[in-house]
Amino acid sequence: MPAEPTPPPEQSPPAATPIADYAVLGDGRTAALVSLRGSVDWLCLPGFDSAACFAALLGTPEHGRWLLTVPDATDVSRRYLEDSFVLETTYRSPTGTAVVLETMPLGDGRADLVRRIECTEGRVEVQHVWTVRFGYGDIEPWINHVTDGDRDVALRAIAGPDALLLRGDRLPRPSDHHHEDTFTLQAGESAELALTWIPSWVPVPPRLTIPDRIDATRIAWGLWARSSEYQGSYREAAVRSLLVLRLLTDIETGGIVAAPTTSLPEDFGGSRNWDYRYCWLRDAAMTLEALLEHGYRDEATEWRDWLLRAVAGDPADLQIMYRVGGGRDLPERELGHLPGYAGSRPVRIGNAAVGQVQNDVLGEVMCALALARDCGLTDTADSWSLQRHLVDDLVGHWREPDRGIWEVRGDPQHFTHSKVMAWAALDRAVQGIEKHGLDGPLDEWRRERDAIHADVLAHGWDEAAGTFVQAYGATHVDASLLAMAAVGFLPSDDPRLLSTVARIRRDLEIAPGLLRRYPVAETDDGVAGDEHAFLACSFWLADALARTGDVDGAEEVLDILIPLANDVGLLAEQYDPAGRRMAGNMPQALSHLALVRAVHSHDHARRMQGR
Repeated sequence: MPAEPTPPPEQSPPAATPIADYAVLGDGRTAALVSLRGSVDWLCLPGFDSAACFAALLGTPEHGRWLLTVPDATDVSRRYLEDSFVLETTYRSPTGTAVVLETMPLGDGRADLVRRIECTEGRVEVQHVWTVRFGYGDIEPWINHVTDGDRDVALRAIAGPDALLLRGDRLPRPSDHHHEDTFTLQAGESAELALTWIPSWVPVPPRLTIPDRIDATRIAWGLWARSSEYQGSYREAAVRSLLVLRLLTDIETGGIVAAPTTSLPEDFGGSRNWDYRYCWLRDAAMTLEALLEHGYRDEATEWRDWLLRAVAGDPADLQIMYRVGGGRDLPERELGHLPGYAGSRPVRIGNAAVGQVQNDVLGEVMCALALARDCGLTDTADSWSLQRHLVDDLVGHWREPDRGIWEVRGDPQHFTHSKVMAWAALDRAVQGIEKHGLDGPLDEWRRERDAIHADVLAHGWDEAAGTFVQAYGATHVDASLLAMAAVGFLPSDDPRLLSTVARIRRDLEIAPGLLRRYPVAETDDGVAGDEHAFLACSFWLADALARTGDVDGAEEVLDILIPLANDVGLLAEQYDPAGRRMAGNMPQALSHLALVRAVHSHDHARRMQGR
């Protein structure tokens, strides 16, 4: 009999660029991730939740990237110019120095990414590789030349409805399903390149004047940043985080995405890989609070209008997340052709959590809208009517179990955090009547608010442990309980709150200042594997310490967490202290908004103590 065939050797997962090596560029409609060595490895066009045309982030260079680099550079450094998303990268090689400026221009109503490389000293050899793969790296396009007379002026990549134009001082040549070029620049010489997405059936748009658009974009970002009212001790980190939140806000619709990426792993090599390119009501509402606390009022109006459009209809049909434009359809599927970041599979697009019931969500929304009222944003008849209907619907189902803030895929439970946030929703609705003269069933809402409060004290408190717990009947804590301090569920000096904060630190702090969300072994989240410290929870710890009067403790935590940002001030979802690496989607709105709010609470507490 013939011998059994020898199985092929297992393939090692592709080498992955560290998540912290990526900077982000954005134009208010989508965002690109570019590595320290000049490779655009992730870009969805024309919108945040469009299919990627460069997907090397979740695979290999064969899945699409745009590389512009000095390959023999021995030192690479970068920064954002002032308070902008104009990225300046300096390459120092044995023969010379080159500087790359790149950005996604603002205000053009187009989808462009522009790059300019200049040799500032000696001479440098430049490598340019352009590999377009539409459909998340799955579709190789047809590429032709756009000519002006007898001169090539652009390369055009087309597949179905999508087209990408590459224009520049010199265009790369085809080479084995890529386009490549290598050239030398002497001191004072430069080269410019521009990438433009267009629908495949429209004419080629005019070419941009790249230096002008780079400068105009730098100025526009700077003007927005200067509108911030922040004057505290963590200015650089706070303003960069505010800028990230603005970058993740769709300039046309006002929707705020949780991150511009999908499937960057929470557990390297594991399956905790999720698509965050959508607008979670919870994250967006907390982002709105962070912006309001720093003086941004227009964004509040934009987001409220987005909310009215997105959730219009029967309150019972409220979803926890939507597409950027307010679309409801987010079917989750797996992309089998992508090997995943560092072999972390599956790669997912869409998000099945869209169908979950999470009773905390309306609490975050009502807290944000209440803060907007306190900041002078007047409710319209439609906006208050919407809030009334949503609160009335919550009255009918807050007693039911749900999936909670962490979107567990195990059985629904009575999560303590969900009940606390349901209380917050009713409390802010009551305040709308009492403080702002709005109409509503005041007595009924007061009774329901008080009923929720009593329910949490009766069932969310573990007398033996002397702390609140993750869910009714559980014995372990969850970092989401820190929200009790933020929403005012108990007075800031209440011993029950203080003991819960202390136990959260004792049980969930895996390195100084760094918290897990919950003990994975004791929480039925329905997903295999482990995870790392969750940065938003860690900043919530600093926030809770500040709100409960421990300003020095809050400062100690902030001084640990803020330096964990990468060299251009960006934070992912999680941090692995053992491997000293970021994990999860990047940059993560929840991490940045938690930073901003913790810094705000810290500075406010210092002022209250006269320090």
